[in-house]
Amino acid sequence: MSQRPPASSHGNEDLVCLPYGVGHTDEGICLLVRMGPYRILLDCGLTDLSPLQASGKLPADVVLCSHAHSDHAKGLLSLHQAFPQLPIYASEVTTQLLPLNWSHLEPKDIPQFCHALPWRSPVEFQDGLCAELFPAGHLPGAAAILLTYTGLYRSYTILYTGDFFLSNSRLVEGLPLDALRTIAPDVLIVEGSYGTARHPHRRQQENQLMDRINRAIAQEQSILLPVPAVGLGQELLMLLRSHHLFTGRNLDIWVDGTVAVGCDAYLELLPNLPASVQNFARHQPLFWDERVRPRVRRLNPELRGSVGQSPCIILTDQTADFSEYCQPGTRPWLILLPQQPRYSVSPDFSLITPHPSLLIQVESYLLAQHSDGIGTTQLIHNLRPKHVIFIHGSPTYLGDLTGLEELQNRYHLHSPAAGTLVELPIGETFVQPAAPTETNYEGELTELETVVTIALPDAIRADPRWQNFADTGLVEARWQGEELVLRGLSQRELLAQGSNARVRVDVECCGNCVHMRGQRCWNPASPLYGFKVTTEGYCPVFEPTQPSS
Repeated sequence: MSQRPPASSHGNEDLVCLPYGVGHTDEGICLLVRMGPYRILLDCGLTDLSPLQASGKLPADVVLCSHAHSDHAKGLLSLHQAFPQLPIYASEVTTQLLPLNWSHLEPKDIPQFCHALPWRSPVEFQDGLCAELFPAGHLPGAAAILLTYTGLYRSYTILYTGDFFLSNSRLVEGLPLDALRTIAPDVLIVEGSYGTARHPHRRQQENQLMDRINRAIAQEQSILLPVPAVGLGQELLMLLRSHHLFTGRNLDIWVDGTVAVGCDAYLELLPNLPASVQNFARHQPLFWDERVRPRVRRLNPELRGSVGQSPCIILTDQTADFSEYCQPGTRPWLILLPQQPRYSVSPDFSLITPHPSLLIQVESYLLAQHSDGIGTTQLIHNLRPKHVIFIHGSPTYLGDLTGLEELQNRYHLHSPAAGTLVELPIGETFVQPAAPTETNYEGELTELETVVTIALPDAIRADPRWQNFADTGLVEARWQGEELVLRGLSQRELLAQGSNARVRVDVECCGNCVHMRGQRCWNPASPLYGFKVTTEGYCPVFEPTQPSS
């Protein structure tokens, strides 16, 4: 790291933050804050702990973990092994979910190194240093952490949200904003995963996803849902079991890999889940159920290649080899991938190469686990902090948040990179920080007889998001209130649309060629051999699927 906070000294009354990881790419979250003489490490989602071990001394006085997702917690076991005397704390539920981050180890090889803290009850770790946990939504056990230091000359407060969600989901109640409204911390460290994006209502997101799955099942497709071990997978299971489109339906839902292990962990946490979930579990099993339809079953590895012979739904690890399920002799597949908003570059799932006899369609869906831009600004305005530090998102998304005039006029805004020391002076008056680089672009609109054109300045191409937006040169427009929102169409979306497009049977194109199977060309004599093609495509070795009259 390029900078380090000053060593602990009871003469220091400063407030600083040194991020070791801020989630700009695939790096995890790890923040070191100093409040007076004390150093507090917030989360440890690092794979490489060398920055924390560089000095050979304890990297902090205490470690607090917000929740059990790997990007916040995967480095904790190595940290404990390197510094066994370093105290580590989290909520009780998080301490029970943490071992899922090291599923490659035997349970007996994972020590109980994390100590449980109660909800909404301040705990004093050192003289004048206290922490209090509040439920943050997002995941069972996820906590917003309120740190308070009372020194000789003044007191400091820091609120760290971790990953938070204001809305209620199926298995987790949202962050209780009313309980935090009177805090007014000196510093708010908040995630900005979705930047300034706006989301439909949570129920609308659920209905859209269930409707898409329902249509796929009606078309005799099987559904593959790659998800993390805990969180989204269990939410989807609960949604499928309780949504009106699937209640009582004669359908098999299979759960594989660490997602099944996560379900078992949730069953151990049942007394900590919302009352509605506990009530559901009194009448039927929460997950494993072969009696009530739709049936939910654990998938044995030897059955992976055979369950898709009839339409079904499979939830599996997000790192699983999809070809183990999508095998010859199974039904057409719809692979549904959760949208990943944090990073400017999304994984290239066009590299999924099916067997020539298989039909595979890949789409994405939104079932948000984080608050959108409206929720983020709502939290900030209710808390009224002096400083706001944005983390956990692509730099462009976080830049959108720091560029909001409604925030610039009221708060000191920071969006540091890893290794950048952030000093947090607390004064009586607010000095407006310098505005970030302008991100609005003024253009011209021209109405012609048959089309409308919008011309934007060339400077827009300097934004790293432009490459993805302009990938195909096609856009989709929709109204959002009084605003018109433009979205670039990706190659994957065009291929999916092309696979469903109807073409005339007398046209010499890939859609009518005998060698097009599974959206790919399988003619070795064609220059397109092995590539995905659209139905309107053409090559010189076209062969019709039926003889011409």
